[in-house]
Amino acid sequence: MKKIVFFLTLTILFGQDYVGSKKCKSCHKKKSNGAQFQVWEDSKHAEAFEVLKTPAAKETALKKGIETNPWETPECVRCHTTGYGKGGYEIKDTAFWEQKTERGKPTKEVKRMTYLQGVGCEVCHGPGSKYKSKKKMKAIFEGKISMESLGMILPTEETCKGCHNKESPTFTAFHFEEMFLTINHPYPDGFREKK
Repeated sequence: MKKIVFFLTLTILFGQDYVGSKKCKSCHKKKSNGAQFQVWEDSKHAEAFEVLKTPAAKETALKKGIETNPWETPECVRCHTTGYGKGGYEIKDTAFWEQKTERGKPTKEVKRMTYLQGVGCEVCHGPGSKYKSKKKMKAIFEGKISMESLGMILPTEETCKGCHNKESPTFTAFHFEEMFLTINHPYPDGFREKK
């Protein structure tokens, strides 16, 4: 039975696409909905990719024997982007980032990769393509369908320790309960978790 549940969980997670935190903003910015987007946007998670562009990050990488730019290094982007190695963020070359539409704007794929920079909502809650719609979220809210059936997860200590661990070159003691309070965000008004 455990094998079947594990397989179904993998099927759900890998059968989805990462959409980026900007997609979450439209519904999760309102105070009545919990203002979750603002909590995330004000957090270190939102700026995790930008940290890779600092001189300190370059110095840390060099100490680890990494000579490439941290923002172009798998060991670094794994924990500083959303969905790296799982169908989400991908390391791209300069030519990719310079792609423009006929109107001079970045292509859809460039925008998508930009939205996946940083530790976004989907790092903690799973790829959002199957639960991003207002209709699906309303059904979850009303208890008509479970979050898990759409691949949405509630993060645990193990979720956080995927990056906050001794393999990180800047690791310091990680106290889950304390750190969780810095990123925890409220449910929408009236929401009662359905079991």
